[in-house]
Amino acid sequence: MFQTPPPPPPVVQAPADLGEVVVTAARLPPAAGEAAFSVIRLDPQVLDRTNRLDEALATVPAVSLFRRTSSLASNPTTQGISLRAIAPSGAGRTLVTLDGVPLNDPFGGWVLWSRVAPESLSGVDIVRGSGAGPYGAGALTGVIALRERDRGGALDVSVAEDGGERLAASTALESGRFALTASLMAETSDGYRAVRNGAGGAADTLLDLQTHSGSLRGDVRLDDATALSLRASAYDEDRGAGLVGARASASGQLYSATLARTPARDRLGWRAQIWRSESDFANSSVAVAADRSATTPANDQFETPAEGWGSNLALRQTAVDLAAGRLEWEVGADARFNTGETRERFRFMNGAFTRDRIAGGETAVVGGYAEGSWTSDLWLVAGGVRIDHWETTNGRRLELDRANGLPTLDVADPDRSGEVVSARLAVRRDLGAGVAARAAAYSGFRPATLNELHRPFRVGNDLTEANAALEPETLQGVETGLSWTGGAASVSATVFWNRIKDAIVNVTIGQGPGTFPRAGFVPAGGVLRQRQNAGTIEATGLELNGEYRIANRLTFVAAASVTDAELDGGTAAPQLTGLRPAQAPVWSATAGADWQATDRVSLSARARYESRRFDDDLNSRILDDALTVDGRAEFALREGTRLYAAVDNLFDADVAVSQTGDAITGYGPPRTARIGVSLSW
Repeated sequence: MFQTPPPPPPVVQAPADLGEVVVTAARLPPAAGEAAFSVIRLDPQVLDRTNRLDEALATVPAVSLFRRTSSLASNPTTQGISLRAIAPSGAGRTLVTLDGVPLNDPFGGWVLWSRVAPESLSGVDIVRGSGAGPYGAGALTGVIALRERDRGGALDVSVAEDGGERLAASTALESGRFALTASLMAETSDGYRAVRNGAGGAADTLLDLQTHSGSLRGDVRLDDATALSLRASAYDEDRGAGLVGARASASGQLYSATLARTPARDRLGWRAQIWRSESDFANSSVAVAADRSATTPANDQFETPAEGWGSNLALRQTAVDLAAGRLEWEVGADARFNTGETRERFRFMNGAFTRDRIAGGETAVVGGYAEGSWTSDLWLVAGGVRIDHWETTNGRRLELDRANGLPTLDVADPDRSGEVVSARLAVRRDLGAGVAARAAAYSGFRPATLNELHRPFRVGNDLTEANAALEPETLQGVETGLSWTGGAASVSATVFWNRIKDAIVNVTIGQGPGTFPRAGFVPAGGVLRQRQNAGTIEATGLELNGEYRIANRLTFVAAASVTDAELDGGTAAPQLTGLRPAQAPVWSATAGADWQATDRVSLSARARYESRRFDDDLNSRILDDALTVDGRAEFALREGTRLYAAVDNLFDADVAVSQTGDAITGYGPPRTARIGVSLSW
């Protein structure tokens, strides 16, 4: 179940002696000031009910996947995630971290959700609102902070319709001051056809999937308060794109080292962390015949090597007693560096590709921050400020004629840089009787990814051009909230206003058939778009969450989000003024129930509704509203061992996820049943 965070955590005290050594990952405890902001916490029960992390996140209406399709069938480039339905994008406008290490791809900013098995996590915190302070670049609409498990283990084995098979396991082993945590996941599926209901043809194929991931973390308790964690992980996946000749694959590794000391009343706490990420991506796209009888190769992006590396350092003092309350502060600095390029073949003519393209560059962000919070019996005041320096360097796009090796385009992009100051401030007041009120103001920014700056791409007959001149997006926002917790029930409400300046939008600049500079030929039914800083996006919204429990046997949960978002294209894109951002629904809501029917049998159901959304910037491609219902039944064989049967999309609803220029609609997964066994210890 999801819930708002509890009041600030108590002061951490150092034990008098080591006694029994408890080994955990090297991390700082949650800051006291986080309770003043809008935080949704997903507990292990929510994670246990889903096979994919993005599906667990989608139980929160405030979370917007770029498309409605989960990572079961979505191309890696569409696995971007944003908080609040302000303006979802393939790159994502949310920073995703695992124990402080960014998981966003160094080239595209997207998150490969199959690299993290839900079984490997102990919880997730979703911080809504721009994440200044310790989060920094990329946290434009918020932060999703994942916590890896420290204790116990889990195993899940299941089979599903459409050839679905899944194995996931995670366990932690301890010996004295040492601990080892290992996780793995393997999944395969024959997939389904996205284009159906009589609209498909011989060109339409299954969205099949094969994915593997694994991680290994070693922890060493150096003394009663200090720990060292070394972690390595890897993933790879290969999937069909739903068209003959179109596929995508992704692979990568992530390495990190973290040394942390827990703060207490009589000592400073700190964390020092370094990490390195390596990724590669391949994607082949095709042009589709008007009658969908066949496809023709259009682009072969055979590799996209990218590297990211960075570090962060934090120093925290907790429990500084003052006459009127308690003070906590933190100062720190972080740096992130990315480099990568796309390597591809394009311009298919007379049975062969006739052009080669190499395009890429480097980006960097270096920043520092100061955060603080003051707590009394009734009040919590928290805030922070940070300054970041960003750079885009060594950008180049080279296109060669494959017949003679001569360049047809050779452009070196000018280096660019700048500074951004961001801040946040929040106040929380305990009104008594379980009621609390809060208010917050914040700002943040997101620099363009290497993908947005340098990589053109194609989906079917639609082409999108890169733009090396993109400026960082910035966001300013305010919100206020009220919550009540009373024994078996809890309710919270948040009203917010956000404004994104220099929003990066895929802007339509031409229609096919026709030939355009750089992009080349656009077929009939296709459009040409370019990534542009298209003015501003303003959004006003309301978020509601509620939970009610009956005798620890029956629990009802419900949540809703209403977001009125509108573009002002200004002089950059006046045709977009007054329109809604693509892929941003007005309404989204979830509701569910969990019933412990007997000591052995438990039943659960979840429903999710989204109002219509648009698949393009001009609001001409309409994706109808959608309601899906999922159900699950579990039988406990013994303590920690459960058999289960689950059905996703129980009523086989047609969920529109994409639409082409000639009105061909792609749909999400049909009704899918699965059975499995899960163990926990």
